[in-house]
Amino acid sequence: MSHPHPELTSPPPLGKGALRVVALGGLGEIGRNMTVFEYDGRLLVVDCGVLFPEEEQPGVDLILPDFDYIRDRLDDIEAVVLTHGHEDHIGGIPFLLRERADIPIVGSRLTLALITAKLGEHRIKPETLQVEEGERHEFGAFDLEFFAVNHSIPDALAVGIRTPGGSVLHTGDFKMDQLPLDGRLTDLAGFARFGDEGVDLLLSDSTNAEQPGFIVNERNLSEAIDKVFRQAEKRIVVACFASHVHRVQQVIDAASKHGRKIAFVGRSMVRNMNIARDLGYLSIPGDTIIDVKQLDQMRPDEAVLICTGSQGEPMSALSRMANRDHQIRIEQDDTVLLASSLIPGNENSVNRVINGLTRWGAKVVHKGNALVHVSGHASAGELLYVLNMVRPRNFMPVHGEWRHMRAHADLAKLTGVPSDRIIIAEDGVVVDLYKNRAKIVGAVQAGYVYVDGASVGDVTDASLKDRRILGEEGFISVVVAVDSGTGKILGEPEIHTRGAGIGAAAFDDVIDKIQDSLDKAARDGVNDPHQLRQLIRRNTGRWVNDTYRRRPMIIPVLVEV
Repeated sequence: MSHPHPELTSPPPLGKGALRVVALGGLGEIGRNMTVFEYDGRLLVVDCGVLFPEEEQPGVDLILPDFDYIRDRLDDIEAVVLTHGHEDHIGGIPFLLRERADIPIVGSRLTLALITAKLGEHRIKPETLQVEEGERHEFGAFDLEFFAVNHSIPDALAVGIRTPGGSVLHTGDFKMDQLPLDGRLTDLAGFARFGDEGVDLLLSDSTNAEQPGFIVNERNLSEAIDKVFRQAEKRIVVACFASHVHRVQQVIDAASKHGRKIAFVGRSMVRNMNIARDLGYLSIPGDTIIDVKQLDQMRPDEAVLICTGSQGEPMSALSRMANRDHQIRIEQDDTVLLASSLIPGNENSVNRVINGLTRWGAKVVHKGNALVHVSGHASAGELLYVLNMVRPRNFMPVHGEWRHMRAHADLAKLTGVPSDRIIIAEDGVVVDLYKNRAKIVGAVQAGYVYVDGASVGDVTDASLKDRRILGEEGFISVVVAVDSGTGKILGEPEIHTRGAGIGAAAFDDVIDKIQDSLDKAARDGVNDPHQLRQLIRRNTGRWVNDTYRRRPMIIPVLVEV
């Protein structure tokens, strides 16, 4: 079983007749999915998504793939193929098209509608090509075939990539719901047929590889959701992903059955549901939807709100409701339904929101206490089915954290894929497919690119470290006036603090230490401003650590007179 090595170097030039595969995101993480395929100097990109920040990334709005690997080769890109319309697969497209606006965007009807609306907010009009399952399209040397897959959003696709250098099947995100709400089954027959041709490399969704058996059918949730509606005494607030059309349809059906009206809350939710309705993916009785402004005119037991925030996102509607920072106030005996699975890493944020909602008297129904969500990703039994049908010569698990990819690799071994033909890679690792054999040949830069407001890439890991220190320990500034010629201190240092939890009077001890060290430096002929600032920082930092066991940010300010 191959795996990345920390000392991988830059890859050699791509050999003639070889196909290169480079994941710039989506390996070892849930999100930021982006894979670049190269053959004979031309590139094909599959997906371009974002990753949402965690608590240790304060102030960050989104995390993008690093485009440096392809930045000088944007004109070589034949197309960007989107497997489906979730943000972790399409959210990076606006930032990529800022670098080359005319890259063709290929996807299904709903996927293109969602990305076109998103790009409209960025004032970008994309070049698009709508495709459907069963179709084949050529983009240079890349001959693509599209397969229907079932997921938690309509119109998801897997893509088969035929090139002279080998054939690849990229499943995208998928599961094998045998009773999907839209009747659109995962095309297992197509997978098997493609496998009969000979698949050199299978890239397959690993998110639920640790979960045994098969995913529960979506239809099973309708009864649980109906039960929530039957038992709710007042308002019902449903939180789910803004793209989860199937779940919203189930909520609409339940609301209609129980005589309740629905208001969509949040810009992305309103936008996506309007698109889904206009395209016929969402069926809404004519008098069911109301504007959020009409809620005040209705009895609580007549209203349903559908909003975002099922992952505890700080600025989402649900989080703001939990913090009493939203126009909609959670009241005693309201019911809140979290109708989404929990993305790994979001547990603390979601629990914080649940506690906040419960504090105001709401009854919170979630996956932990009711069957109100099923995953959109295949469990181990389904993954084994795909491995057995496709029978790949080489296998590379994608879309998952390390434990998920390892578990998926173990499944591949059980189906007979040789260990030395299973590639467990991380973002940036370069895999070359040559003469039916996949091999790691090097690595390229594929770090995080942070979006902070209008800034893209300006925030670094060092910046985030400073933000964490400021947030956790506060800061202390020390202002000292010195003679510009001799470096001798003029007057007593001034110390200001924010968030460090140290009173002003406590600094009398360290002021003497700072003065003594600067006086000694002046006697020794040290007058370099940088050295003097370091001296102030060291003395102040050492005193704070010894006295309070804290490490605030120390900011020395030297005023030369």
